[in-house]
Amino acid sequence: MSQKFTYSISTIRFDEDYQPSAKTRTTTNFANLARGERREQNLRDTLSMMNNRFNALAHWDNPTGNRYALELDIVSVDIDIEGKGDTFPSIEVLKTTIIDQQTNERIEGLVGNNFSSYVRDYDFSVVLPEHNKDQTNFSVPEDFGDLHGKIFQHFVHSEAFKARFKKLPVICLSVSETKTYQRTENKHPILGDEYVPSGSSLTESYFKKMGLAVRYFMPEDSAAPLAFYFYGDLLNDYTNLELIGTISTMETFQKIYRPEIYNANAAAGEHFKPSLKHSDHSLTQIQYDREERSQLAVKQGKFTEEHFIKPFQTILEQWSAQSAI
Repeated sequence: MSQKFTYSISTIRFDEDYQPSAKTRTTTNFANLARGERREQNLRDTLSMMNNRFNALAHWDNPTGNRYALELDIVSVDIDIEGKGDTFPSIEVLKTTIIDQQTNERIEGLVGNNFSSYVRDYDFSVVLPEHNKDQTNFSVPEDFGDLHGKIFQHFVHSEAFKARFKKLPVICLSVSETKTYQRTENKHPILGDEYVPSGSSLTESYFKKMGLAVRYFMPEDSAAPLAFYFYGDLLNDYTNLELIGTISTMETFQKIYRPEIYNANAAAGEHFKPSLKHSDHSLTQIQYDREERSQLAVKQGKFTEEHFIKPFQTILEQWSAQSAI
């Protein structure tokens, strides 16, 4: 392949002093919390929820329930298309580090967790609505997500990624409102009860083009299953503490952003149909504007079209056509 995309990786700590980077998508979970009058309290409360959940799941040799603390770093990936030093923010994920306060050991956690991408905004907020503008029945373009998937896989297999991270990413998302989930007999000591969906969702198809498989598990004392997107073997490639870091981080975000599902007052049963209209739930004290988030996704999609897709369209099309991934 003649065109060689290069990546630069930077990190910023997600703590109570966190200020979003100018390149961070405003709709991203962590950026949305770091705004307004309660920003510091929002961040402090979020981190406290994560630590409490971590210690509840990592309960062995942890009699006082405060042995562990999580550190989170936001990993930003910029892509250079032409090799001229001009970059575009392509991917943002979270990296966990587990602090064992009993031994003072720092344990590397997983990269991935949250997943943020300007190109995904473009696909879902520009390409998809445009494709369905004059159609009676909703449909998806055949090449939907191809470019995004190839960029993601190219990055994960790049020297830049391998130099920074020991393991492949695990991304943890919410379940789909359009599907029903059936509990199986399979139970993992950390991930909990496995569920299977009634069919494939658009998100599943999109992430499949990123090379990621998906399994659904509901950890102990959770209200609903989480979707775990991964390479390889989710149940055997990662340690208990690594998995707990991802669960406690992403379940906390979901309790804040989708309380109807993840902070419901009754846990999912054998058959589960998630709904954001479910009224029997509790709210966290953390402020979040869900409506604003959906509006900003459209703006960010158009920003991507203007500053990335259109200026580099020919290069991107040629690279995508030649890419074997």
